[in-house]
Amino acid sequence: MSAKNYSLGQVGDYEIKQLKVFKTVVDCGGFSAAETSLNIGRSTISLHISNLEARLNLVLCKRGRGGFSLTEEGIIIYEMTEKLLESLDAFRTTVNNLNASLTGQLRLALSDKVSLDPRSHFPELIQRFVSDAPEVSITTNVSSMSNIERMILNDEADIGFIPYHRKLDGLDYVHLYSDDCYLYCGKHHPLASLSEAEQVEQADIYPATHAGLKPHEAVSEQISHMNLTAISYFYDSRLALILSGQYIGFLPEQYAQPYVDRGDILAVAPNSKSYTLGVAVICKKTTQPNKPRELFLRVLHQTVEELIVAPY
Repeated sequence: MSAKNYSLGQVGDYEIKQLKVFKTVVDCGGFSAAETSLNIGRSTISLHISNLEARLNLVLCKRGRGGFSLTEEGIIIYEMTEKLLESLDAFRTTVNNLNASLTGQLRLALSDKVSLDPRSHFPELIQRFVSDAPEVSITTNVSSMSNIERMILNDEADIGFIPYHRKLDGLDYVHLYSDDCYLYCGKHHPLASLSEAEQVEQADIYPATHAGLKPHEAVSEQISHMNLTAISYFYDSRLALILSGQYIGFLPEQYAQPYVDRGDILAVAPNSKSYTLGVAVICKKTTQPNKPRELFLRVLHQTVEELIVAPY
């Protein structure tokens, strides 16, 4: 295709639809993988991409026996498509927020185990929010702390619930509760049969699992000298590694207690191997109106009767 003297002109709904198909194909890694997401056949997808290439006068991707890949022009168009669709979503959200009735969507991102922790009041928050805004669509996702921070900052989510190791300048924080985290080992681990003094001396020798994040000072003091050989952000997978008897690792006391009561795991040197981890609600610092987000934050403050002072 030749770009000589070519001008794109107006971009309308049809081109936007084709760009959405193109983005989905790229996100899925190819035509066949995108069939389920788009709910259309491969031949129809191929036709959309061919029409888009003709409309843009560019070759966007290579497909064939060698697999699916983007051309240099395709990479640029994909990046611009992401920005265009994000701008359209932001425009739609702003228009919805400026209307009198509360509509649109509320996008919530939660870290591991937070939604069912009674201290988060999450079910009650949802009940009250939906009662006040029944026409708002709610979406929830579970992800890691760092990814939730990124989603909030990039306007991919409105509200996040995270155990936080740091405070970022672009985010507002509402502290919910604090977890006391202790070091645990499985019942058959060598540390299990030692005295606390011996545990203190030997704990750093054994392989340990950790969240894989840059920790705040209190956590860093505890793990900096440990033998960190396995990364497991989510508590369930971290617990599984501890239950294997091959690793030790920190867990929130409330999460670990049922397994302690059953004798499956035990705290290692609990008088010295511990730290406090805060859990907070986060949102982006912005002047752009977002009525669903603002209502949710009001409901949050009303529901949580007394906000505990953050531990750091």
